[in-house]
Amino acid sequence: MAAKPTVVFFPEGAYGPTNNCVGIGQVLRERGARVVFIVEESFAGSLEAQGFEERLMRLGPPPATDEAPGQFWKDFIAATSPEFRKPTIDQLETFIAPTMQALVDGARYVDDRLCAIIDELDPDIVIEDNVCCFPALPARARRWGRIVSCNPAEITDPAVPPVFSGYPTADRTGWATFWEAYDAQLGPLWSAFDAFVQDRGAPPLPPRAFIHESPHLNLYLYPAEADYARERPLGSTWHRIDTCVREDSGETELPDHIASGSGSLIYLSLGSLGSADVALMQRLCDALADTPHRYIVSKGPQADEIGLHPNQWGAEYLPQPLLMPLCDLVITHGGNNTATECFHHGLPMVVLPLFWDQYDNASRVDELGFGVRLPTYEWRPADLTSALDRLLDDTRLRDRMQKISARVKANPGRVRAADLIERAARH
Repeated sequence: MAAKPTVVFFPEGAYGPTNNCVGIGQVLRERGARVVFIVEESFAGSLEAQGFEERLMRLGPPPATDEAPGQFWKDFIAATSPEFRKPTIDQLETFIAPTMQALVDGARYVDDRLCAIIDELDPDIVIEDNVCCFPALPARARRWGRIVSCNPAEITDPAVPPVFSGYPTADRTGWATFWEAYDAQLGPLWSAFDAFVQDRGAPPLPPRAFIHESPHLNLYLYPAEADYARERPLGSTWHRIDTCVREDSGETELPDHIASGSGSLIYLSLGSLGSADVALMQRLCDALADTPHRYIVSKGPQADEIGLHPNQWGAEYLPQPLLMPLCDLVITHGGNNTATECFHHGLPMVVLPLFWDQYDNASRVDELGFGVRLPTYEWRPADLTSALDRLLDDTRLRDRMQKISARVKANPGRVRAADLIERAARH
């Protein structure tokens, strides 16, 4: 390995995985590593602005007009959002399978470009954070590692509920039926993709999995207190990093009535994709208008269409790492990034899951008592305000969350991940 190692990050084209990799990349860059990000063209310049090199690629043909970062997935989610009202087992056919099809189509489209990037950079290690395999990595890179920044149910185990199901661990009713539906809907897609992966020089895919376990390094993002007990322990290449919160520089100024008003301070975010559901966002803001609390609202890409009330303040984009430490509670979609940040800052959650692993996080948070899961589209205003009151009044939960926060902050996940990546690059 060169004295100044080259570490390449290849995150999925969404803010959550990208921000996790940025946090780790910041540590490696400070240690003298050359850090390069492989990003979709829609993200061009966003990583360079943070001091990293970029290599650009596409997961499909270019659009007729310029697109915003991650616009493909924003459009995809908007088109398929009616499916989020269905039970998770029904979403396997109408959302999960089409989403996975789009992912593997992207992997097929970009493989030649990834081979060219890897050949050009000849990195000491490539770290990817994706949910499907990109065969150029295992076939071409000298070393590669994987980050699982979704709920760890993605790493299947007989004692862990089926991925995407949102089922609890304490009740296995329905597990077998869900797996049967999973195999029926995704089995043919898996078989075709496995053939492509092997044709491109990568090893066969594990059963039911659309991505390999790395022989060099595997990281997953989840705090120990919320992790699953497994029937089959993970191998020696697997390491848990409890949280991975990037450093955001600067300060943010809140309006006086939000910064120092009465009541608790609550952060509301459905993520960059979920917040595009304007009707749901507006219903939440309206239901919270008459409560005695103050709210910071991450409004997302449709910010102009969401009206806020006097006890609320927000914007399209907010520096979440700077704002969450100021808050007492978070209302969230249950994305893994936000959920683990809540543990990092010791904040209980009200979770309204929309898609993918958000159901798994919502179930886990509710089952372990770290928050309350509400039915995303069927909740009543009284359900929401009752959940807020119960969580804010629970001093035992607050103490429990603060202990978790103190533990994970004492051993930052981004630093631990950087240590493990450096070690894997050397060996």
